[in-house]
Amino acid sequence: MFWYDHNAGWGWFAMSVGMLLFWALIIALGVLLYRALARPGGGGAPTGTRSVGPAAEHLLAERFARGEIDEEEYRRRLAVLREDTGDAPRAARR
Repeated sequence: MFWYDHNAGWGWFAMSVGMLLFWALIIALGVLLYRALARPGGGGAPTGTRSVGPAAEHLLAERFARGEIDEEEYRRRLAVLREDTGDAPRAARR
């Protein structure tokens, strides 16, 4: 690759491109790692699953306390949040 203390041919170009690709890979891995760790709940449930927890019930209780919904609607929505989901679609369970 070296000839009389100088880079011969396209060696300098290949080394430059290699360095750019190396740093691009390192930065991309860092960004992906940051995005994976910065998600609320540490990644949470996989896409397509229904995940309802105390946060939803707390939000519902706050809406009831502010008077945005009445007691009947509060109890109905709370029952929906606490019901067993199973494999059947919601319409088929009624």
